[in-house]
Amino acid sequence: MVMRRALLGEVKGTCITCAKFKDITHEYSTIDGIQESVHDILINSKEIVLKSESSETQKAFISIVGPERVTARNIELPTCVEAIDPMQHIATITKKINLNIELEIEKDRGYRRQNIMEYQDGNFPTDAVFMPIRNVNYSIHCFESHDKRIMKEMLLSEIWSNGSITPEEAIYEASRSSINLFLPFLHAEKGKQDSEGEDIHESNAPHFVYPSVSIAVDQMAKKVTFKHIFIEQLELPPKAYNFLKKINVHTISDLLDYSQDDSMKMKNFEKKSVEQILEALQKRFGICLR
Repeated sequence: MVMRRALLGEVKGTCITCAKFKDITHEYSTIDGIQESVHDILINSKEIVLKSESSETQKAFISIVGPERVTARNIELPTCVEAIDPMQHIATITKKINLNIELEIEKDRGYRRQNIMEYQDGNFPTDAVFMPIRNVNYSIHCFESHDKRIMKEMLLSEIWSNGSITPEEAIYEASRSSINLFLPFLHAEKGKQDSEGEDIHESNAPHFVYPSVSIAVDQMAKKVTFKHIFIEQLELPPKAYNFLKKINVHTISDLLDYSQDDSMKMKNFEKKSVEQILEALQKRFGICLR
């Protein structure tokens, strides 16, 4: 089932991907006054469930004096990141010592293995499990309509998450990813029809005139497809992505609907960022702009 695979592999999640300890050179080192080894602290940190509103890499810190039981609530997080369960255990300090750890937080999808070669200067990357959906079951049930003349089918899905996303949000994001997966086939079929002699009026060709964004595309595609695809799918550089968010461009449809009347809002938009958006639209959705 496409939706099940999208829920398990395409929904973005947030986790700790690296921890930095001062004066520690090996993952299996122990720290005097800390009950857990560095390896145990890394494992516990990796299991902290986080939710981030930003796609950029974030820094967080643990700075605490023992004796104390260190949990997720002791992590100094940036404002855009939230710990779902503040009581998740990290370490136990048994003496009056300082524990200082610098953490790196990323938002991505899927699973990423650590690179042992990156162990240096007390930096310890961890295996990153970004998947917020832990399990998905589905079943199809048949039933008769009220007049008993038509057989209908109902899809029942059971979704388990780690608490950082609701099942409704996960289905929404997975649906966008699934639509994006089939877009190349739609464009391929349209290109085939065009090559067979269909007239294409220049007035219907999409255009992009710096500094305004004004694109005319097929109305059905805009209403049914592009409004469900967020600009995160473009995988833009942070500067271009943040600017679009700032001017309330959240979906591809928002971007394509940007009118000449709104061009003043983009007066500080660099030409390089515009080119990056054009390139991303061409690469991801096959939209050629001029």
